[in-house]
Amino acid sequence: MNLPSRFPVPPGGTIGILGGGQLGRMLALAAAKVGVKSHIYSNAADAPAFDVATKCTFAEFDDQTSLAAFAGSVNAITFEFENVPSDTIAMLARAKPTHPGAHALAVTQDRLAEKKFLSRIGVATTEYAAFNPEESGELGQIVVPAVLKTRRFGYDGKGQWTIRNRADLETALARLKGAPAILERLVDFSFECSVIAARGRDGTFAAYDPPENTHGEHILRRSSVPAPLTRAQSEEAKAVTARIAEALAYVGVLAVEFFVTREGVLLVNEIAPRVHNSGHWTLEACLVSQFEQHVRAIAGWPLGDPARHSNAVMENLIGAEAEDWQTLARKSGALHLYGKNEIRAARKMGHITQISPLNDGNQRDGHPD
Repeated sequence: MNLPSRFPVPPGGTIGILGGGQLGRMLALAAAKVGVKSHIYSNAADAPAFDVATKCTFAEFDDQTSLAAFAGSVNAITFEFENVPSDTIAMLARAKPTHPGAHALAVTQDRLAEKKFLSRIGVATTEYAAFNPEESGELGQIVVPAVLKTRRFGYDGKGQWTIRNRADLETALARLKGAPAILERLVDFSFECSVIAARGRDGTFAAYDPPENTHGEHILRRSSVPAPLTRAQSEEAKAVTARIAEALAYVGVLAVEFFVTREGVLLVNEIAPRVHNSGHWTLEACLVSQFEQHVRAIAGWPLGDPARHSNAVMENLIGAEAEDWQTLARKSGALHLYGKNEIRAARKMGHITQISPLNDGNQRDGHPD
């Protein structure tokens, strides 16, 4: 069914999802919950999302013929990870409603462009500068400690190195291999948190309570809600996220990751233009999960209530941790395994979430002002 973009995707309609990893899998499951079909397009033959989709396409993201056929089979299009070419999103948007849009994707694909965008709209970040490996090989030109990051294609700690001395810089330069990079001053933070939020086609905005995020070797290990934020800090984080979404003309779910300094200042670290690992707890602790919320947003439906009915702790299962699935299945909590065929070190294989009652009926933040 071909509907004009002003109409919502109806029950029985189909959303197209670019990417077939665990986020695509959970989006397809959420779509099925509300009676919407899914068509997964992936360049991986063993994509986990293929197992739960109504229809699947295995092709490269620059295959114009396959992309055209894909667009013709769906009512609206989205993506589950940001390494899809923005030109592909722009091309698909000419055929069907495609959200988030190519501009939002292009900004958030490049760490330097993202930081400049945040500075332009008045959002606080750590200090940063473009880094040219050919001109910046001397430690004296760098304010340490700092973090050197590739501008593109970095996640879960890939493509980033902490610089404290000359040896760190030489190691980073060898691994950078001349790729464009950004240098960021290392933040002495108290903890990290994130806001998962959605903006609808009509501009409505809804944000979940921020979780505290704990990392190990640059990979998210745990998200706990409520975070130890004051109510004012929580509202500030949500307001910053709303400003970002509005400035990007964003439609769908996005995640904004924050550092909370020891003085209580919120600094934006990164933006993820998609559903996010730190929002997986919403599957059990909210009536409308981040995945259903994204489906609602890109399909033109009303957004759901993001309020949570429980506290939650979500823990990732990394690499071989998933091999102990029988023990995990005996634990209290919701176990999610992603259906990946190969266990590899540092690969997210699943997660488990435990919920508990709210501290009281009215308090959702970590503590009052």
